[in-house]
Amino acid sequence: FQLSARASSASAAAAARRSPRAAARLGWLRPSRLSAVVPASESGRVGPTCFFKFGNKDAEGAGIYGSQGRDDFDRDDVEQYFNYMGMLAVEGTYDKMEALLNQDIHPVDILLMLAASEGDKPKLEELLRAGAKYDVKDVDGRTALDRAADDTREFILGFAATLAA
Repeated sequence: FQLSARASSASAAAAARRSPRAAARLGWLRPSRLSAVVPASESGRVGPTCFFKFGNKDAEGAGIYGSQGRDDFDRDDVEQYFNYMGMLAVEGTYDKMEALLNQDIHPVDILLMLAASEGDKPKLEELLRAGAKYDVKDVDGRTALDRAADDTREFILGFAATLAA
């Protein structure tokens, strides 16, 4: 007898969730306002790309990065970035990451390719300052510039030019 009472209350709750009035009250059912402003990246992730602000300083001003060199990045950094940016959730496996790591490509250059495909400009700055090379090719012959959207490609080339000057 209680089972049928629970089943009827569960179906009533499900019907309430499906009603337009209930959906209008639940903000989490609506698309984010950011999705209209921030374009989707190659992986399909939508949202802002600058994650950390330390008071009135950015991460570099707070001393978090900027002094790192090429050899300060390793395979673990690639895996952490892959997970952190939600690439594992989108890809479903580590195959894409493992394919890049199994080539003779330095981890900092792999990170640059991943950040370029995500349009992650703060990470691109960090990696370019550390000496990442944007002309390194993956197994498909694609570089970080090939993976980047037009605005990100221009950002990489412009930032690299300012570093060279």
